[in-house]
Amino acid sequence: MTGNGSDPEAASEDSRLVSLEERLDRAEAAEAKRTAVNAGPESDANYRLGNRVLAELLGGLIGGGLFGWLIDRFADTSPWGLLVMLFMGIVVAFRNIIRLTTTPRK
Repeated sequence: MTGNGSDPEAASEDSRLVSLEERLDRAEAAEAKRTAVNAGPESDANYRLGNRVLAELLGGLIGGGLFGWLIDRFADTSPWGLLVMLFMGIVVAFRNIIRLTTTPRK
């Protein structure tokens, strides 16, 4: 009979479920505490800085490559315009990244 509360199997199942729910609650509380420490204004600022560094690097590479390709296309200096401008784009990107990371942030 599963309808009444005197079934020993149902009672042991209920105690296991209660124990499982307690452990899940403790694990969720611990996870919430752990993620609350990392989710603050500092982590948001670091995320923005990382995106800015990535944008500077990609912009320098793509911009230098595009300008070099255009120079090669119109001046018929292939591949030297592309190589020189790509190198200059990398140099400018790294200069901007160094400037970003060494200046104090607000």
